[in-house]
Amino acid sequence: MSRALPDAADVVIVGGGVIGTSIAFHLAEAGVQRVLLLEKDSLGAGSTSKAAGGVRANFSDEVNVALGARSLAAFADFGVRPGQEIDLHRVGYLFLLSTDEQVAAFEQSTRVQNELGGPTRMISVDEAVALAPLISPDGLVAACFSPDAGHCTPESVVLGYATAARRLGAQLVTGCAVTDIDVEGNEIRRLRTSRGTVRTRSVICAAGAWSAQLGAYAGVDLPVVPLRRQIVVTAGIPGLPDNLPMTIDFTSTFYFHREGPGLLVGMSDPSEQPGFHLDRTEAWLPGLTAAMQHRAPSLLDVGLTGGWAGLYEMTPDHNALIGEDEDVSRFLYATGFSGHGFLQGPAVGEVVRDLYLRRTPVVDVSPLHADRFRTATPRTEFNVV
Repeated sequence: MSRALPDAADVVIVGGGVIGTSIAFHLAEAGVQRVLLLEKDSLGAGSTSKAAGGVRANFSDEVNVALGARSLAAFADFGVRPGQEIDLHRVGYLFLLSTDEQVAAFEQSTRVQNELGGPTRMISVDEAVALAPLISPDGLVAACFSPDAGHCTPESVVLGYATAARRLGAQLVTGCAVTDIDVEGNEIRRLRTSRGTVRTRSVICAAGAWSAQLGAYAGVDLPVVPLRRQIVVTAGIPGLPDNLPMTIDFTSTFYFHREGPGLLVGMSDPSEQPGFHLDRTEAWLPGLTAAMQHRAPSLLDVGLTGGWAGLYEMTPDHNALIGEDEDVSRFLYATGFSGHGFLQGPAVGEVVRDLYLRRTPVVDVSPLHADRFRTATPRTEFNVV
């Protein structure tokens, strides 16, 4: 990646995770000149490298379904465009349901997905156990399965987009933190960074959990707060099925998928408080242990080989913020994905490209404009992990 900071750029993307690098690639591919991406650390070092890697279109909100489905197609073609092996395993997503209310909600979301062309289906508990033999059926009443979903390697996705973007003429500068944005009237003039200033009239915020501060520099309200999530990786487990799906116990949010010879395991912690907490803690482990005991008790006998903590970028309604500010000209944003940013990255790159070029986006994301919290009813997404 480049270390030299140019004097000026036509558009500056702030954030070098999957969203930022996807945007850089799609802008450069569309022929946009002087595309500059700034990342304060190394590419993918923020939330992307800490993601579980799940990819799906199993959502209840039709905008999320569309973004997920378009991204799934892009992940499947990633070896050709932009050209990178991402270790994609399309083993499916399996949601385990314990209440009639959950079943009703997933039946409705399945209808939405089917109407948009998705293959998601409701299945019985016995079928769920056949797909994921590790689970205990105790208390389950049904399940929802998306056979076209799965998981891949987040760092490889960032590498693919970054390499292709640079090949197409974009400049990616790492180790460069944005410290302020100069706005005159309603127009952006320049970015101030830890490495100097850059003249530009267009900024795209893809800063993830750090987006609220970036927006504040320009006088733009982006209601995003960071929330720690943690993941552990188990030792090898003999006899794991090659096609074990990404499996989620919806009541507890306990989930797992294959990671080499073992499993990658995660779960939300309802006691976690917002903040930039990047250290690992054992406070969530009793809850994880209880969820394992109930849903996959054999995992209690498996050792752990490692783990990490990362940040979700949360919004009040757990849906993304995508759009262009109405008061500050050419301040665009794609952030606040609340755990869905990695899996929606390919489609979001296309959408932001279209918004920047002032053409109709490939997916109508107008309901995700940040102004919805002031002028409209927030979106509701039920299929949240």
